[in-house]
This record gives sequence, C-alpha cells and structure tokens, in this order.
Amino acid sequence: MTMGRQFDTNHLPFPMPKRSHALSQSWHTLTFLHWEIHPNALEAHLPPGLEIDLFEGRAFVGTIPFWMKHVRPRWLPSVPFVSSFPEFNVRTYVIKDGKPGVYFLTLDAQSMVTCMYATRAYGLPYRYASCRLKVKPHRYEWSSKRRSDGVSLVGHAEAYGPILTAERGTLEYFLFERYCLYSVHKGKLHRGYTHHNPWEFQEATAHVQSNTLTESYDLGIADVLNPDIIHVSSGVDVHTWTMELVE
Repeated sequence: MTMGRQFDTNHLPFPMPKRSHALSQSWHTLTFLHWEIHPNALEAHLPPGLEIDLFEGRAFVGTIPFWMKHVRPRWLPSVPFVSSFPEFNVRTYVIKDGKPGVYFLTLDAQSMVTCMYATRAYGLPYRYASCRLKVKPHRYEWSSKRRSDGVSLVGHAEAYGPILTAERGTLEYFLFERYCLYSVHKGKLHRGYTHHNPWEFQEATAHVQSNTLTESYDLGIADVLNPDIIHVSSGVDVHTWTMELVE
C-alpha cells in the first residue's frame, strides 16, 4: 500500500471548502477495530443535533491505533518530536445535514502540545497517553495507557489477503469513506472537513490483550477483546480545514 500526495476529488461525497486547508498531515499504520453496538448505547455520548449514522439499521464504534505524522500548518514545515506522534482514538459514525462523518469519544495521544491545543481550539477530546506502535511485515503492534486514569489498549493485528478499496454501498465504504468530523466547541456543534484519497486496506486478524479503552465508554459490547471487524491500512496523506460552526 502506498500513499500519494496527489489529491483526487472524484470520490468525494461532498465538496471541500473553497478556502485553503489549514493543516497537512499523514495517518500511518492504522488498525481499525470495529464492534457492532445497539444505537441506544450511543445516545448518551452524542451532542444534540447529531444523528447516529446507521448501516442497514446497525450502529458501529471503532477503536483505531495509528501514527499521526508530519502534522503542520499549510505554510510551515513539520517539527521533529512535535509533528509526529501515536494516537489511539475511539470513534463512532454520525450524520448532519446529509453529511456523514465521525464523532470522537476520545483521542488518546502521546503529544502534550496536541492535547492542549486541539482541545482548547477545536473542542476535540484529546487526552494524554503513553503510546507505542511497532510495525513488522504484515503485523502492527500497539499499546497505550492513558495518564489520567490508566485505561489501556494492548495487542496486535496481522494483515492477510489482497489490498482493497471500498465499493459504494458496502460496510467497508460506510466505515472508511468519511470526509468530515464533528465536535462540540464552546457549547456549539462544529464540523471540520478532511480530504484524502480513497482508503486502501487489508482484512486482518487481531489479538487484543487489554482494552479498557473501549470498555470505559460502556457501549454494551459483550467482548471488547474480540472485534467484529478488523482491517489495517498503511494510511493516507490528509488535508484538514479549521472547524466551522454548524448552523
């Protein structure tokens, strides 16, 4: 799997803002762990105005360990030891005004700068955690432990099969092809756009040793050590825009 910096637009479900993007970054070596959950389990976690996005009546939550790399403002170079860091997030799938996106329950990251800035500037729920990701052929190993309460994710995933892209109408398309995120900032709902090429991914198996990270959100998952759906991806290059108020 390869990542290219030529950004296509033909696949986008809605146009990106006409103004210039604010940040460039890359999302590397991702493991996607997904569980099907009852939609009612999400209601307490979503702000007013956001609807749960369902695939054939089914709701999903994902836990995703990966590397954020070369995060930088559009006009500046990346900074060593600041612009790249591991992140472990828990997300679900939502829709507003016909624009499907993601909503993060948490973004645990080993970056004090990001945890302080993104939370204050955009309302994103970043929390500092000690995180490790190690990449071997066809295998991603990951571990995290949040500083504030010790919740953790430990395990590894192993890829198998061909490199895939998602076809419209499939569950994989529903889970992967998301081009905006939502957050609540200063009590109001905001949307941020993300532009990247279509995801390339592989199916995978996972061995999860500890997952109090997902478990801590009380989503009614019977077995947090055994995801229903597992994928890995080498990643994508990404442009992101500043958050904007949703009317």
